Amino acid sequence: METAATPLFQLRDAKVVRGGRTILSVDHFDLAEGDHVALLGPNGAGKSTFIQLLTREVFPLHRDEPPVRFRGAARPQLSEIKQALGIVSATMHDQVRVHLPALEIVCGGLFGTLGLPQRTAVDDAARGQAYDAMERLGIAELADRDVMTLSTGQVRRVLVARELMSDPKILIFDEPCTGLDPEGMYHVRNTMRLLADEGRSIVLVTHYPEDIIPAIDRVLLIKDAAIVADGPKAELLRGPAMSELFGVPLEVDEHDGWYSMRGRY
Repeated sequence: METAATPLFQLRDAKVVRGGRTILSVDHFDLAEGDHVALLGPNGAGKSTFIQLLTREVFPLHRDEPPVRFRGAARPQLSEIKQALGIVSATMHDQVRVHLPALEIVCGGLFGTLGLPQRTAVDDAARGQAYDAMERLGIAELADRDVMTLSTGQVRRVLVARELMSDPKILIFDEPCTGLDPEGMYHVRNTMRLLADEGRSIVLVTHYPEDIIPAIDRVLLIKDAAIVADGPKAELLRGPAMSELFGVPLEVDEHDGWYSMRGRY
C-alpha cells in the first residue's frame, strides 16, 4: 500500500500575533514537492507574514502539536530551509547598490550575499555554474555588465539566477513584477514558467492575476489576516471572488491559461 509523500511544508493552526493583534491565522496548508501555489490578496492581508512563516523569519504561537513543519520536521535546521528555498523580491532588488559585474552578483548566491564577500574568490567551476544559470534565463550576455547599468527587469532575472546557485527545490517570488515595464514583466513571468518546467515548486505572492503563470493552478486568497479560500484558479479567479477580496467591483478574463483583471465602472 502506497503512502502519501511528506509535504515540503505543513501548516496546522498556525497563528502569528504581534502587539496582541493577530496578523495571520492559517488553519491548514500543505505544499507538496513540485507543486505550485499563488497567494493573492490586498496590501496588509498577511501575504508577507505567510512567506515569513515558511522561511522561519517569524514564528507562530506555541502549540503542543507544532504548527509549522518542513519535510515533516518540527524543528528543521535553518540551513536546510535556506538550501531548499530561493527567494526573489522587489525588496531584495532595492538592496542592489554595488558596481559589480552581474556574474559576481550571481556567484554571491553561493554565500548568501549580493556579490562576493571580501577576500573571497570563486573558482572556474563556480563561475561556470553562474554563467550556466544566466544562460538558462536568457541573460548570459549580461554576465560582464555592471549590474547598476541594467534595467529593472534584467536585474530581477540576475537575482533569480543568483538563487539558482543553491539549486533550490522551491522558488518564492514575492511581488516579482513590481516596478517592471511590460517587457520586464514578460521575462520575469517566462522565468517562472521555465523554473516550473524544471520541476521546482513555485510560490508566487502577488496582487495581480496577470502574474499567475498557467503552471500555477492552485490559488490562496488572503484577506484580513486569514486564508479565505484555497482552490483551483478556474474557480477562484472570477469577478465576484476578486471583487470581494479587494473590496471594489472587478471583472476577470481568461485566455490560454492566463488571467487578467480590470475594474468594473
